[in-house]
Amino acid sequence: MTAIEEVSAYLPPDRRALEELADWLGLTERQVRLFRRFHGLSEVCYDQDGTLLDLLLAATGGLETLRGNEHRVRYVVYARGMPAAVPYPHNPLRELCVKLGLDHALSFTVTHQACATGLLAFDVAGRLLAGDPDPDALALVVSGEKTFTPDARLVPETAIFGEGAAAVLVSANGSSDRLLSYTTSIRGDFDGRLIIDQALAARFQYEYPALLSEVLLAAVDQAGVALDDIALLVPHNVNAVSWRRVCKRIGYPVERVVLDNVPLTGHSFAADPFLNYRTALDTGRLRPGDRYLVGAAGLGATFSAMVFEH
Repeated sequence: MTAIEEVSAYLPPDRRALEELADWLGLTERQVRLFRRFHGLSEVCYDQDGTLLDLLLAATGGLETLRGNEHRVRYVVYARGMPAAVPYPHNPLRELCVKLGLDHALSFTVTHQACATGLLAFDVAGRLLAGDPDPDALALVVSGEKTFTPDARLVPETAIFGEGAAAVLVSANGSSDRLLSYTTSIRGDFDGRLIIDQALAARFQYEYPALLSEVLLAAVDQAGVALDDIALLVPHNVNAVSWRRVCKRIGYPVERVVLDNVPLTGHSFAADPFLNYRTALDTGRLRPGDRYLVGAAGLGATFSAMVFEH
């Protein structure tokens, strides 16, 4: 059964208040107040001088289990929310593999599910390991991006993107953090640039709580457990109010949603669920045997959820 061996997270120390970013993001004073008071955002993480490779190296550098086990890593999967990250011919994923001593591994990028791609990459890694003849084989999933374009900085009236990264070491037969279910729903009718299509953005905001709720409940049902059995909900950091709406809709206590990072980091693309898992672990909110629910949504639009047993 696919399992998490270890998760490492990196958040740059440089944090900017929303008011400092208003001109750069093109936000009015009213929009800044909306993000701060309504959506619960306060600061956003940025690695002002660092590159994408620097972000990924900082995340993978925290994986203690990786050291001495590089030879066991057969696959390296980069979960990317944006279709493009660097200009051709740069390839930070291959550079990362070389620096980590993983240039022997099969490495590739998974994208096209936007900020839900992290869960897709984890599922792909598990499927590859399940078919690998070596029962001790490992996969490395990395995620994290730079906010290098207007579309990579802002979802109008909804989220502000920040720079953070996560690295996940995956096994096929782990005893902890075992994957119990994975559900996903793709709604291509929401494909488009919300930053310029106001009607599409408004419809997406309106239908978002119901669509994400359906996927979360489907993952719980597929795992063969009840919602009351879910000890924790590990979200993506789009904003706080959207999760309050989802929790009200499905009847889940918002106090059990890991929202600690929303005011401090911004929305870190596909890395959010793994960043928040690390926070839950470090703050002692996961106990052995706990079932927890992971949820993410990506523009385009993809809604995904997983249930794990810690």
